[in-house]
Parts: sequence; C-alpha cells; structure tokens
Amino acid sequence: MKLIVLDPGHGGQDPGAVFQQLREKDVNLDIAKRVRTYLEKEYECKVMMTREGDTTVSLEARSNLANSVKADYFCSIHHNAGGGTGFESYRFNGTNNYTSKSKTFQEIIHSEVINMVTGKYNRRDRGIKAANFHVLRETSMPSVLLEILFLDTSEDRALIQHESFKEDVSAAIGEGIAKALALPRKVTTNLYKVIAGSFKDKKNADSRLKFLQQKGIIALVVTTTLNGAPYFRVQAGAFKERQNAENQVKQIKKLGAEAFILVEATMPSAPTPNPVPTPPQPAPSGLPIEGQSVMKSEELDAFVKTVNPNAPLLGEYYLELGKEYSIRGDVAFAQAIHETNYFRFTGVVKPEQNNYAGIGATGGEVRGATFATQEEGVLAHLQHLYAYANRRPLPSSYPKVDPRFDLVTRGIAPGWFDLNGRWAVPGNQYGQLILKIYERMLEETITVKQEELEKMRDVLVEVRSNP
Repeated sequence: MKLIVLDPGHGGQDPGAVFQQLREKDVNLDIAKRVRTYLEKEYECKVMMTREGDTTVSLEARSNLANSVKADYFCSIHHNAGGGTGFESYRFNGTNNYTSKSKTFQEIIHSEVINMVTGKYNRRDRGIKAANFHVLRETSMPSVLLEILFLDTSEDRALIQHESFKEDVSAAIGEGIAKALALPRKVTTNLYKVIAGSFKDKKNADSRLKFLQQKGIIALVVTTTLNGAPYFRVQAGAFKERQNAENQVKQIKKLGAEAFILVEATMPSAPTPNPVPTPPQPAPSGLPIEGQSVMKSEELDAFVKTVNPNAPLLGEYYLELGKEYSIRGDVAFAQAIHETNYFRFTGVVKPEQNNYAGIGATGGEVRGATFATQEEGVLAHLQHLYAYANRRPLPSSYPKVDPRFDLVTRGIAPGWFDLNGRWAVPGNQYGQLILKIYERMLEETITVKQEELEKMRDVLVEVRSNP
C-alpha cells in the first residue's frame, strides 16, 4: 500500500501569507486534512501529515519525516499572495533520481486541479513550474508543491473561504495524486440504516412513524420489495459510522420499539472522464451561508428571550444540525428570529407548525409546511439553506424533510445577501436584515471573542451603507 505525505505549509509561529484575518497556515491545514479524508475514503493508501494542528515545523523536519517513513509521494500545500490570481504547481528545478517521475506526477495533478479551477471557477492557470524549494530538493521521493489561489485577491479569497470550492479543490488534488500513483479505488463503503419496523400495511408504518416523531426521533417511511411483495419500512437515520447507528437502535429500543441495522454497501463514485464543465458557482455576496458558528446555544436562547420570554429553546438544534450541514447555525437562528418575529409568530405561520423559516408560506391562507417536532422544523430550515448555498448531495445522516429542497436552483445563493429576492420576494434587503439581527446578537453577547465581532463588522459595512 502506497504512502503519501501531505505537508500543510507553515504553521505555529510561521503564519505564512496573511491578509486581514485570513492566515495561510490555517487554510493550508484545512485543505490538507480534506485531501487526506478524500484519499482515505476513496482509495487504498496510507496518508501521513507533517503537522496535524497549529504547530511550528521546520523545513528539515518536514523532509526528514517523509524520508524516514520512505513515503511514495510528498505533496506540500500552500496558498499564494502578492496580488496575482490562479493556481500553480512546482517541482524541484535540479536533477535527482526522481526528476522524471516528479515531472510526470506534477503534470497529472496540475491537470486535474486546473480542469476544475478554470472550468468551474474561471480562475487562471499560472502554469507548471520548477523551483529550488527545500521540501522539493531534500525529499527522497517524487514531490510537488501546490499554490492554491491568492489570499489577497478578492475573487480568489472569496473562493478560498467558500465550502464548495474547498471541497472541490481537495477532491481534485486527491484525484490527481491517485491517478499519478495509480492508487486502487476502494471497492465498497457501507451505509448503516436504522430500520424501526417493516410492515405490510402502510397504516402500521405510519403509526410507528408518528410514535417516533412524538418521541423526538426524525424518521421517514420508505417502500421496499420483499419476496415480490411491497413492504413499508420506517427508517430512523442512515449513518456512515456503525457506532452512530447502534446508538440510534439503543435509543429506539428504550422507547419500547424494535429496531435493527440494515447495512447497505455502496460503490464510491468514479471520476467522470473528461467531464463537461458546469457553470461556476457564484462567489458568496456578504457573509457566506456556509461556515462555523461563533456563538453558543445558551447565548442564542438568552438573546431571543430578552424580547420573547416564551420563545422555545432552539439554540442547540441550530448549532448541532448546522454543524452537520456546515451551515452557520447562529446566523440561521437570526433568520428564524426575523421570519417568526422572535418566535411570536405574528404572521400566517403558527407556532404548532414548527416552521421557523416560513418554508412554503406565501401569505393569505397559504401557511406553508408543518413539521412534527421542533428539531424537524430546524432540520428543514437548515436543509433549505443547504440547497441554496451549494450543489453537493444532501448528507445522509438525516432524512430529507424540507419539502421544497428539490425546487431550489442548487447553489444559487452562497451568501446571505444572495437570498435577496429569492427567499423573500421582493426582499431586496432580506439578507441585510438578517445580518443586522446577527450583529446585535454578537454585540449583546459578552462572551463572544472580540475579534469575531470585528470580523462581522467588516462584513456588515454593506448593511450599514444600505439601510
């Protein structure tokens, strides 16, 4: 089994390039971890990292590590700065035992990445280059150094921070390495589905579904065929990790219902040869919808209760489910505040609908969707944002409960301002109103880090200039 060493450039006392609050060492590590995850999931290989966290690692230590473990390939990951734009790659400009392989492997990886970078995101190909970098000169195996876009160029910077681009470029690097080293693809992966009952009569399945929903467990009824006859299964989750599925089974059994795990083997999707370029997803306008929350659940609940003491405690749902979908749960909470008037439901949507995003509500008698539990209502809200923010498949950890998910043009609104005129019509200040609420939430929460608030204020300049 071949061993790849991934080298996230810089780290610790060496931040690399810095622009505003974006540090190269952080984005290098993020991409390297994503490449490792991709390779280990899709291919038969071993991956080592020269650093796992924000630690200072000398150039000598990086090359020594790769040499000591006799790695088959060394890939150093960096991001650029200096006012340019685009992607470039480097190999050693001298001669050694690996000159030919380094050049061949570099060309394969460069081609894989640049097809995505130029075809999907319209960024510049800066070329296949050679240089006398230490990690290329001193490593005793084929090696490459990648420079992924520019931190100090606005269009590049928006992509560097965007979840879809990070996933795409990591997959492209992973695919390039796999093709260069001819790595064997893993044959199957397992999906662990929790089945809480299988019935011939759909009424019985619906009854079990209602029972689980009343107990706070999200589930759905799926139809299957056994021995030529239709059966109705109640599925309470699908998990990539077996332990998570076993925990769900235990929880359901404690409620007095039967449950078991159905293992479904799936073939990882192979890369499409010569894919037809898809239109590039727009860069987010304003704060991206995808990202990490900075507030705590108790802070969210405390803020809304200053206006509505009877507001439901939904902060934990928004943060935990937001993490699952890489959606900023705290900003989604601010959107829910805006949609429900601080959960007082003074519009057409009523509290018992658990519809915190106004999904399907168009006014008059059209009150929109109804969800069985508070958690399901939050889940639908975040899934709806996920549909707007990116084009990736919906994660399988939870069933799809957003009834309008498939009606959204995927990836059309990666930023909160991009929701203007889409989520709320005409709503040409819709995103700005949400971020104004979020700004107040940050200002009134004394435990939030000062630098996070300053970061938000930078983003919200457009809000204040467009009242």
